[in-house]
Amino acid sequence: MSTNAEAVAVTETRLIHAFHRRATTLLFEAALRPSVPLSALAELREFLVKNLRHHHETEDHQLWPMIAAVAPKAAAPLAALSEEHDELDAALDALEAVPIREDGDRPGLQQAAEAVCALVHRHLEHEEPLLFPALREHISPDEWTAFSGAVVATSPTEAAHLVVGFLDQVGTPEEVELVLSGLPKPAQQFVPAMRAQAHAALAVLSGDTEG
Repeated sequence: MSTNAEAVAVTETRLIHAFHRRATTLLFEAALRPSVPLSALAELREFLVKNLRHHHETEDHQLWPMIAAVAPKAAAPLAALSEEHDELDAALDALEAVPIREDGDRPGLQQAAEAVCALVHRHLEHEEPLLFPALREHISPDEWTAFSGAVVATSPTEAAHLVVGFLDQVGTPEEVELVLSGLPKPAQQFVPAMRAQAHAALAVLSGDTEG
């Protein structure tokens, strides 16, 4: 397997994980920030719930079987990671159930977001030492391209611009360009507009500007 292809798989995965860490932390931090509009909190929550579920479902149903097929000893550790996905699903259900409205429960939202954040951070600490070597050793360039393309094709469309904004926060310009190069060609023309929209939204969520 070429070093270049290995770098693509690991780089893409590392950046996606980094933005999940950042996004879950941001919702937790923003929940009680008075300057953050409820609409911004609702958008980030929906984005997170849908994207985290999609991410671990593609791992459970596509990537884990691909790895286990050529590395049977990895099957049990991967199954343990899927059990953590089930735990995360329950936390996402609780997060999704918190009302976000004028008389809504901001402390309750922060609590639920904190639980998701803690689970995501802990889970990735368990997953990455297993997954990164597996990507290098067991997934061919063609397999990764096919898997990554399927993930992009089925990704949630809600607040998709936030993907670009979070990637900009956690990756170098070269790394971000690498990840976004996997978008369908027609979609790539919208990246500059998505970037501008995302940076404005994240500034509001971070308290860097008045909403």
